[in-house]
Amino acid sequence: MTEPSDETSETKAIRQAQQGDAAAFELLYRLHCRRVYALCMRMVGDPTEAEDLTQEAFLLLFRKIATFRGDSAFSTWLYRITVNLVLMRRRKKSLAVVSLEAATEPDEEAGGPRRDFGAPDPRMAGSLDRMNLEWAVEQLPHGYKTMFVLHDVQGYEHSEIAQIMNCSIGNTKSQLHKARGRLRELLEEIYRAKARDVRLAARKSRSHANVPKQMAAEAVLLRWK
Repeated sequence: MTEPSDETSETKAIRQAQQGDAAAFELLYRLHCRRVYALCMRMVGDPTEAEDLTQEAFLLLFRKIATFRGDSAFSTWLYRITVNLVLMRRRKKSLAVVSLEAATEPDEEAGGPRRDFGAPDPRMAGSLDRMNLEWAVEQLPHGYKTMFVLHDVQGYEHSEIAQIMNCSIGNTKSQLHKARGRLRELLEEIYRAKARDVRLAARKSRSHANVPKQMAAEAVLLRWK
């Protein structure tokens, strides 16, 4: 006897959940909770907030599942609900009083707290590169960040993103192109700053190295006076 596919199980669970079957809704939760959490985590960068948003997304799904008509894949429809929920949360936060730290962000459109990663460690170069990228992603404006996360992190096709964001494919491609360009600029700024720090450190080192030589020369002159 052939085992039912995940798609068949999901289709059946959707139909039963629309009729109020709690077990069917629980199955849908198990099938999609990890990717919904990952999407929230990538968009907000905070595990606690991502967990809260995941729970909110499924509560919203519970209320809205009867309206699902199958015009798109269920996952696409669910992730559209999730993205809209996260963006709504971010817009509400932006209406709050902006802290002094947030007001000094390089890109005011980006929102969210500044991320400090501590002093550099040569043994952690790879981790620092990853954190630099994460920091740069955090600085992107909401629309750019959402597009970058959906396409380059979550791996959605432009056609899927267009459905999730309710926009044209051309718009998703344009936004992604701008997001990548802004990321390159931010990363270049980071590496230019690091290069300046290295040059300054080298100059200080050479300056300190010359001090003993100068002191020795002065001592010789004093002996000859």
